[in-house]
Parts: sequence; C-alpha cells; structure tokens
Amino acid sequence: MNDELQHLKNLGKTSSQWLHAVGIHSATDLRRLGAVGAYRAVQARGFRASKVLLYAIEGALLDVHWNELPPAHKAELNGQLDAMQPNNKS
Repeated sequence: MNDELQHLKNLGKTSSQWLHAVGIHSATDLRRLGAVGAYRAVQARGFRASKVLLYAIEGALLDVHWNELPPAHKAELNGQLDAMQPNNKS
C-alpha cells in the first residue's frame, strides 16, 4: 500500500492509521484540517495520542522534525488546543 501520509516527515504506521480512521488520507486533507484539528479528531475518536502527535503533525506540515519546533511554536499549538477544549479547567 502506498500511504501518502507515511511519506511525510514524523508520521509512521500508527499515526497514519489514526489519521486514516478520522478521514484524513492525504497531505491535502491534513493541511485543510491543520495540526490542531487533526489532533483533536484523533483524540475524539478515542485514540490515546500524546501531544507528540500534535507536534509530529505540525512538523509534517512544515517538513521539519517535531523536536525541532521552537518551544514558542509548541506553546502556540497548545494554546490553540486549549482554546478549543470545552470546559477547560486550567
């Protein structure tokens, strides 16, 4: 099987399977939803994804290793995620 998602940096078999399960089958789908939207969709489906998946998706979109994302960029992603959480108790 030629899985387009697995050809993106940071995304392997498991993360690609999770993304496929939520209807994301291509880089275009991933760009359309964005890292935060894709991560939320995976979580909503019940997969126990850590924040590393969020960073990995963002890195895939930017073509950089997730660990090379600057701390401020990761904080921005976390802020976007927190802003979308219902009943956020910080």
